[in-house]
Amino acid sequence: MAEMTDAEVKDLVRENYAQVAQGATACCSSDCCSEPNKLYDVEEIKDLPAEAVMASAGCGNPTAIGELASGETVVDFGSGGGIDCFIAAKAVGPEGKVIGVDMTEDMVNLARTNAAKLGLSNVEFHLTEMEHTPIADGSVDVIISNCVINLAPDKGEVFREAFRILKPGGRAYISDMLLVKDLPEEAKADRKNWVMCLSGAERKDVYLGRMRDAGFVDTQVLEDKPWDGPESWASDVHSMNIRAYKPV
Repeated sequence: MAEMTDAEVKDLVRENYAQVAQGATACCSSDCCSEPNKLYDVEEIKDLPAEAVMASAGCGNPTAIGELASGETVVDFGSGGGIDCFIAAKAVGPEGKVIGVDMTEDMVNLARTNAAKLGLSNVEFHLTEMEHTPIADGSVDVIISNCVINLAPDKGEVFREAFRILKPGGRAYISDMLLVKDLPEEAKADRKNWVMCLSGAERKDVYLGRMRDAGFVDTQVLEDKPWDGPESWASDVHSMNIRAYKPV
């Protein structure tokens, strides 16, 4: 199978997550993305719309990696149906602001509908690629992202964009799928593994190196859990929670 172009990867991801938003299918098998009740405290999600919870396709809980303070501005890269944005909105309060960005129109529409159901005035969602956001330089306190950056063909570009919009001293809380060993070529070539957050996963050292190259400091893996999928190479894929900072 010929290697997909960056545009083909993005089209594949958009198509799949549009189906997730429409409720037509699940983004990943149950062996890949964890169920929301395994990632979030019951109190965090009990009052959220069922559609936001069902559209969750994360591998972690980025809002739990570090504290969010009242009045802060938070941006969620790959906000999906909005679950992490809504949790963050409660943490930053009415004086704060949460901005979700996603490249799938159906997901953005779903997130906006969910926000309206919750009556939230401190959350907004933008249809845009996380590599190219409309957000001003140095205007954000925190970047969060949940099992999305692995889907980006150019992860370095994502991290450079995150660094650009963060304020000096700002921080990134990222949950993502990383590798401790390269995947077999046949696994990487399987199109379904792209949308299962696997084919786009990079080795830990490469991924963290891209963050440092973008300018992040004090980059640290706070939690590291092997994926429990059925494939023989499953133990080479890990879900990791990462924290990093933009220098002051």
